[in-house]
Amino acid sequence: MTELRTDRLVLRRWRDSDLAPWAAINADPEVREHLGDPLTREQSDASVAGFRDDFDRRGYGWWAVEVRATGEFIGFAGLDAVEDGLPFTGVEIGWRLARSAWGRGYAGEAARAVLAHGFEVLDLPEILAVTTATNVRSQAVMRRIGMTRDASGDFDDPDAPEGPLRPNVLFRITRDG
Repeated sequence: MTELRTDRLVLRRWRDSDLAPWAAINADPEVREHLGDPLTREQSDASVAGFRDDFDRRGYGWWAVEVRATGEFIGFAGLDAVEDGLPFTGVEIGWRLARSAWGRGYAGEAARAVLAHGFEVLDLPEILAVTTATNVRSQAVMRRIGMTRDASGDFDDPDAPEGPLRPNVLFRITRDG
């Protein structure tokens, strides 16, 4: 299993010791603002089981992210196949960090490592990113890592209820930039 390292972060496989802090991240209404309702501990644990299965099956997925200097678990970053039912296909990049890790450049640092892995190791021709139209923080990270908004690909999430979580935006980046 590939572990990714940056100057300040380690992206690695999930450990059982990540379950409690991951559940705390998923229970935080501010972290979940653009994702939907907070998750229960059981839902959060189930997500990690799915992440582990995806890595075993595909060889890529959502890595646990920790701070190199302290070993502190701060969230996830990685790649996932676009969900069925969306108006496009491909592989998308994403991240979710604890509020205490926001504003430090960790999301962009992790995302750049993930992009490099996706293009150089997995040989993907393109990587996508999706977020709600109101999630300006994630859109700023997408721009900082070199992604471009594809307004023609914006869509309403069929799984989201009417309201601010339904309108979504699409960003793209190709291997050649």
